Amino acid sequence: MIQHLNQVDLSRRWKISPRTLERWRWAGCGPRYIKVGGRVIYRLEDIEAYEAGQMFNNTAEFAATRGGIHGR
Repeated sequence: MIQHLNQVDLSRRWKISPRTLERWRWAGCGPRYIKVGGRVIYRLEDIEAYEAGQMFNNTAEFAATRGGIHGR
């Protein structure tokens, strides 16, 4: 079983650009990662924990976690 994903693998899993993951790392958001010798890898358990934290029942619940509809 795969225990780690690299940036390209994770971007394919989530159907986002690898650059988005780079921006998230720079901004300090997104899933936890490990950097070894210049390589960035994501542990599967951290990816799944991040995904679980992104589950919402409705738009109001999502907005409440983001400081309101406009992010204030």
